[in-house]
Amino acid sequence: MSFSEFTLPAALSDWKETPRIGMVLGSGLGGFVDLLENTVSVDYDDIERLPTSGVEGHVGKLHAGELAGVPVAIAQGRVHTYEGWSAREAASTVRLFHQLGANTVLLTNAAGIVNPEFSQGSWMLLSDHLNLARLSPLSGGAQFVDQTKVYDAGLRKILHNEAELAGVRLHEGVYAWVNGPEYETPAEVRMLRTLGADAVGMSTVPEAIQARALGMRVLALSCLTNFGAGISENCLDHLEVIEVGKRAARTLHRILVAAVPGISREQGKSTG
Repeated sequence: MSFSEFTLPAALSDWKETPRIGMVLGSGLGGFVDLLENTVSVDYDDIERLPTSGVEGHVGKLHAGELAGVPVAIAQGRVHTYEGWSAREAASTVRLFHQLGANTVLLTNAAGIVNPEFSQGSWMLLSDHLNLARLSPLSGGAQFVDQTKVYDAGLRKILHNEAELAGVRLHEGVYAWVNGPEYETPAEVRMLRTLGADAVGMSTVPEAIQARALGMRVLALSCLTNFGAGISENCLDHLEVIEVGKRAARTLHRILVAAVPGISREQGKSTG
């Protein structure tokens, strides 16, 4: 008998489908759940052992339903290490997806722009990451998980194709994970660029590491909500991050609805 980490409420236990994809929605991106059909929704508080965020823009609900005819589970909001949670706790929703039967995760976040050639309000597919927080959801064990190909090349190709068909420019680059919750200094942004980062944020990497440890395929996107400190003269504000994310989300919605059937068909192939 397999171990079940999370105790599910009846509404979720009675859901008749197995999700093909588990999605985590970042700051300002929660409106995507409105596109679901035949939806079952539960509060994180109703799922035993699942932590809940107190950050604005992270609602704290799990939705199960169909998107473009594909069964999916969507986490509306996430927890962060800067709130005091461990990296393992920050990756809890991925383990929940795995318990529900999903074998692909799609992660989204709001991120600051480090590469000055990228534009505010656009999207970046993650091709790699820098774990500058030096924390891991695998700490406490001996899981020596390969990190060469965390972000699945086949799934990235599907997103690029759908973005091209929609006439949307989709960047691709390296995401740097830092602890936060304060934003970076201009000197830190210059350092990140020297290290090869294109965007910087405070989430996603623990979830990606956890997913790979579970043998799941990973696709991740950053909504580039603001320029990093020193790139522009504007000061950074979380409410602005949320608002830019909401506006940019409309573009991502169109691409994902078109891409989800292809992502579902891609399952079962080898990662890479």
